[in-house]
Amino acid sequence: QVQLVESGGGLVQAGGSLRLSCAASGHTTSSYAMGWFRQAPGKEREFVAAISRGGFDVYYADSVKARFTISRDNAKNTVYLQMNGLKPEDTAVYYCAARPYTIATMAQHFGSWGQGTQVTVSS
Repeated sequence: QVQLVESGGGLVQAGGSLRLSCAASGHTTSSYAMGWFRQAPGKEREFVAAISRGGFDVYYADSVKARFTISRDNAKNTVYLQMNGLKPEDTAVYYCAARPYTIATMAQHFGSWGQGTQVTVSS
């Protein structure tokens, strides 16, 4: 099973940018579709973005389309989430997730999860 470690979270003002990274170990990421999810206090975990094994297919939640970009570097076993135009409602713990082979957007379809990284957007 792949192990995932997120980094890059922090505090940013509204309109600012952050880039999250998810480093994988224990298995090559090219065997896994990857996703980003987030969970705000008192809310359920929600889908943010997903990318296929080769990076050719990407999905986004409507709330982040045109602002966030998911990408991957399989040579570095790393997945990224570039977040631009951040809003206070983007404040949450962001989780990286992996599932074998096919891309998905539902949390229950991902079997490997990182510990999360906090993103806080001030108004």
